Amino acid sequence: MLEQHYLTSLFEPKSVAVIGASEREHSVGNIIFRNIQDSGYKGRLYPINPKHESILGVPTNASIEEIGARVELAVICTRPQTVPAIVEQCGRSGVKNVIVITAGFAEAGHSGAALERKMLEIARSYNVRVLGPNCLGVIRPALGLNATFAQVTANSGNLALVSQSGAMCAAVLDWAKSNGVGFSSVISLGSTADVDFGEILDYLIYDNRTHYILLYVEGIRNSRRFMSALRSAARIKPIILLK
Repeated sequence: MLEQHYLTSLFEPKSVAVIGASEREHSVGNIIFRNIQDSGYKGRLYPINPKHESILGVPTNASIEEIGARVELAVICTRPQTVPAIVEQCGRSGVKNVIVITAGFAEAGHSGAALERKMLEIARSYNVRVLGPNCLGVIRPALGLNATFAQVTANSGNLALVSQSGAMCAAVLDWAKSNGVGFSSVISLGSTADVDFGEILDYLIYDNRTHYILLYVEGIRNSRRFMSALRSAARIKPIILLK
């Protein structure tokens, strides 16, 4: 375990809340919650939805503030307009990591960009780290954690895939399943509004499950941090970067 690294609780959470978990089949909230259940996650799992008493047999809470226990990771898949307030609820509840699956932020134009800035201002005021938005999620096979809406899960292995494109993650997972390739991590970054390649590379350097790293890069926000982390990681582990 990487207790010394500040992203450990993001990628090795002992408890996960799915905000927007749903009973509606084929909805994103339903697929993510079902994937976590089916992947054999051993930590505490909380569905959050004020409209249901239970989701897939698990009692729900109306909000994360009602749980009454520390949650290490919240996965948010609600409408974009609701996300800033939900991030604030997470901050008040002591959640330090959120994955924002939801799209409709900076990639959607001026109003979405303003919504993203508001979300990040709130997150930073509570020291909450944000993966995403507009991402597929995270898979950690050795931990039994599939917090994505991918239709295909990953086998356990020693390759870390880090991609800004959720479609690329899904395509690689499809290929890997039929070719017997396993993963230590599959990390979809989405818009990289907060957590970016540099920080994830820094984490993966010390992840004993990861022997090789594959990056799919569309754009870099913090080039100095990225190049520093890339140089450090490449001294220790082979890296393939596809731009």
